[in-house]
Amino acid sequence: MKKKAAPSLLILLLLAACNPPPRPTPEPTPRPTAAGAQTIEPATATQPFDYYLLNLSWSPEFCHSHPNATECAQHPAFVLHGLWPQNTSGGYPQNCSTASGPRDPSAYSDIYPDPGLLRHEWRTHGTCSGLSPDAFFTLARTAYHAVTIPPTLAQLDHPISLTPAQLIDSFQTANPRIPAASLAISCGNNYLTAVEVCLDKSAHPTPCGPIRSCRANAVRITPP
Repeated sequence: MKKKAAPSLLILLLLAACNPPPRPTPEPTPRPTAAGAQTIEPATATQPFDYYLLNLSWSPEFCHSHPNATECAQHPAFVLHGLWPQNTSGGYPQNCSTASGPRDPSAYSDIYPDPGLLRHEWRTHGTCSGLSPDAFFTLARTAYHAVTIPPTLAQLDHPISLTPAQLIDSFQTANPRIPAASLAISCGNNYLTAVEVCLDKSAHPTPCGPIRSCRANAVRITPP
């Protein structure tokens, strides 16, 4: 007489056939790491612009409203306010990124003795240039030192009055490479506040387009 298989063994065999062991889960394909990605500094994400406006502030007016400014102790004729991206349409980009400024602001103390002004100029205008901080301020320095101040203004020791056209003529005489179309005079309450030079992206003179000189019949100029 044959013996029957134990019920418990038969049940185990049936369960094994109906429920095969789970397959191993495949490992995910590794993604590229951030170390292999190309990093773009925020400063290169520039807004389109057409040219630069080099603003040279007449120091007596600048120092009248900023009496404690570091550069005012030297009594210069003009101080560098900024190198500003501009558009021929009349608009201009500002605050284009949050990129940090130069690592060593003191490297530019010859053009920006006040680190606060340097930081402001980088944040507001430099971040729109598409240049690194050092390249931007090096370009600003080159542009600033390329402009010769007319002797009439550099050696001024008493108040005078000139028309905007006469001021432009004096700058043209001192800077033959800068045409009148690349110069503009800024004034406030008929006092000279700044001379502006329009430059291309390589710091060469270019027409100012929509920028015009002030309409004062005579511009008052006080000595430094």
